[in-house]
Parts: sequence; C-alpha cells; structure tokens
Amino acid sequence: MAMSNPGNRVTQGQFSFLPELTDEQITAQIKYALDNGWAVNIEYTDDPHPRNTYWDMFGMPMFDLKDPAGILMEINDCRKTFPNMYIRVTAFDNTHGWEAPRMSYIVNRPPNEPGFKLQRTERDGRSMGYTITSYAADKPEGERA
Repeated sequence: MAMSNPGNRVTQGQFSFLPELTDEQITAQIKYALDNGWAVNIEYTDDPHPRNTYWDMFGMPMFDLKDPAGILMEINDCRKTFPNMYIRVTAFDNTHGWEAPRMSYIVNRPPNEPGFKLQRTERDGRSMGYTITSYAADKPEGERA
C-alpha cells in the first residue's frame, strides 16, 4: 500500500499533498491571485503547528504589486534569509470589505521536518484527550533550525 504522504511532510494549505511547486508553478499561482485582485503576502515560521496561524510576515503585504516576478523575487529573498524555515504565500481578497484568505501554500521547508507527537491523556470514565505537539517547539524560538 502506498503512503499518501511519503516522508511525513507538513501538509498545510493548497497543494499540500503534491510535490513541491516549481518557481514557474508558484508564478502561475501568483498571477492567478493578482488577476483576481487579491493581495499577496509572504510569511515564515519554524513552528508549523496546525493551530499556529500567526506566522511572521516577510516585508509588507503586497497590495499594489501587479507583477508576479516581483513577488517571486520577494519569495526568493525570504528563502535566502530563512532557508531553514517554513515559508508560505497567502493571497487575500478584500472585495467584501474585510480580508478573507483565498489561497495559501508552502513554498519552502526546512531540510529536516521535525514533525509532531501525539499525547494521549486519560480523562473521567473511559474518555481520552489528545494533544498534538510540534517537536520543533521543544527548543526555544531561534534555536529550532
């Protein structure tokens, strides 16, 4: 039986079960976002826990940038600055008067993804509680890479 996630990669956002996107494919997705009038931003983290929604921003959101090549240049700058971090691109739509995420996908991963552990806790009666903890969070921020 083949695994649907060989290598146990962190799977978040669109395209998470596909092979890594090439720069050409990333550019095509950025163009799609820009053609829809969405603002694009780049974020990074060393703790990709599914509930960690507050990644650090790389630069400012690109509200007025209309050239996919300029955004790819920012992605590559982020990759050079943080080569051992998770980096994602997110596109936001503000046509309803508030920012709503329309697409989000990972464009960089550390060479070694530490993964997660599942902790089981017995509760009253026969019930069980479960907690997912990132192995990356075992070390202080700044020492995880």
